[in-house]
Amino acid sequence: MQVQTHNTRPSKAINIALWILQVLTAAAFLMAGFAKLSGQPMMVDTFEKIGAGQWFRYVTGGIEVVSAVLLLVPRATPVGAFLLTCTMTGAVSTHLFIIGGSPVPALVLGCLAAVILWCRFSVVTQWLARLREKSADSTAEQASAAIVPSRVR
Repeated sequence: MQVQTHNTRPSKAINIALWILQVLTAAAFLMAGFAKLSGQPMMVDTFEKIGAGQWFRYVTGGIEVVSAVLLLVPRATPVGAFLLTCTMTGAVSTHLFIIGGSPVPALVLGCLAAVILWCRFSVVTQWLARLREKSADSTAEQASAAIVPSRVR
C-alpha cells in the first residue's frame, strides 16, 4: 500500500472513497444546517439553552450549509472541512460544558470533517505554491521594470 504524503495525489480508490465520504458528510451537514435555519423546534430549544440568542442558530446553520457546499467543490474542500471541524469543536464543547447531552454526533461529524481536511490538505499546499510563484513573478517583474525605464513619448 502506498503511503500518501501531502505532496502526492491519492490513488484512484482513495480518491473515490474520499469523494463518497465528502458527499455523505456534506449531506449530513446540509440536513443539520437546514434544520437550524428552518427553525425546527428541537434546534430552537437547543440554542435557547445555549443562551447566546437565536441569531447564533442562524449563524451556525449558515456555516454548516455553506461549508457542506464547499466540501463538494474540489478547490474549496479544505476550507469547508476546516470550518466544519471548528464548528463541531464548538458543538462538542457546548454539549460538554453548557447544555449537556451527548456530544457523540458532533464528535463523529467533526472527526469526519477532520479526516477530509487531512486527506485533502494537498490542495492547500498547491495554493501556497501558486502564491509563491505569483509572488516571485511579480517581484521579478518589478525588479526588471525598475532596471529598464519605460519609453517616454
